Amino acid sequence: GMAEVTMFYDREGQTLTVWFADRSAEFVCEETGDEVILMKNASGQVIGFEKLNFSIPQADSLHVALETVPA
Repeated sequence: GMAEVTMFYDREGQTLTVWFADRSAEFVCEETGDEVILMKNASGQVIGFEKLNFSIPQADSLHVALETVPA
């Protein structure tokens, strides 16, 4: 089935946050150095990420294509 993905876009803060799993499972945050922060659970799996300095022009809508790979 489709994975449940939650997205938050903060226009003022210019951050895009995407969760692939329940965000209450967040255990650690890791900066990658590309203005991307990875959120991981206690097992070290990436359960979300945050992209800094992400801006969408006011007129545009955000189109997202999601592909889930069968386990």
